[in-house]
Amino acid sequence: MSNNLNNQTTKKKKNSYFNSNPVMNGLNKVNERTSAGSLSASYGGIAVKTVFFLLMVVVGIMLYLVLNNLVFTNAAYQGEVFTLNYDSLEYQVSTVELAMFGAVTVVGIICQILACFVAPTIPVTGSLFSVCEGFFISFTIFKILKGYEYLGVLALMVTVLVVMVMNLLYAKQIIRATHKFRMVMVTLFATVIGISILMTIGFLIPFTRPIVGSVMANPAISIAFTVISVAIAALFLISDFAMIDTVVNENYPKKYEWRASFGLAFTVIWLYVKILDLIIQIFVNSRDN
Repeated sequence: MSNNLNNQTTKKKKNSYFNSNPVMNGLNKVNERTSAGSLSASYGGIAVKTVFFLLMVVVGIMLYLVLNNLVFTNAAYQGEVFTLNYDSLEYQVSTVELAMFGAVTVVGIICQILACFVAPTIPVTGSLFSVCEGFFISFTIFKILKGYEYLGVLALMVTVLVVMVMNLLYAKQIIRATHKFRMVMVTLFATVIGISILMTIGFLIPFTRPIVGSVMANPAISIAFTVISVAIAALFLISDFAMIDTVVNENYPKKYEWRASFGLAFTVIWLYVKILDLIIQIFVNSRDN
């Protein structure tokens, strides 16, 4: 009877313990536990691997800078140069740079999908994804924000502050990763995704395109939408911290550190990108006014 009760409790926990982070989502279904004398997941191991993935972002940033100096700005490789616009910020990009940007985008998407659905590949796919994200971040800061690179540093400072605050709120149990919390978080996330899809569809329809265009061009609405996205990314951190606690406290095998650490790094990178986007919007809006 005791075994039946434990099985029911475990089943109830697995059903209620749902995590919205696509990378960590599978961890709540893990049945493996370490035996005596075997190495189990630890906070230290997860921290080291998380730092590793974040360092891969730095590698991606340096990769773009090297390619920019040797290839993208070299007249022999440039080809045709286009003038593009991002939030009223004009920048020039060459054909070879666009081709590289497209290739990195494809690699990043493939690696993200593989990391989510084929967990054993995370040490490789997670690293490549992080490098690709670093490439995008570097492109944004040193190409689009040329002359205003300090905004990237400001976004980094805000990101670190948000991570520290959310960690403190979780540690003090001011915010708990309950089932209700996750339902609210995922509802917000689904709402944002739903609105984005509707806006995209509306923009493709000639009849509704002017309406959607005017809404998208409204700075207040755009900033508010990004603020909500930043808040959702910050809430994901609470869910990630709770999942990491489960991985460590329930003696998951050490191999699961990779998934937990990449899940946390994934959220931190996403948070930084959304904060950078918010800062850019606020900067452009204040400059134009």
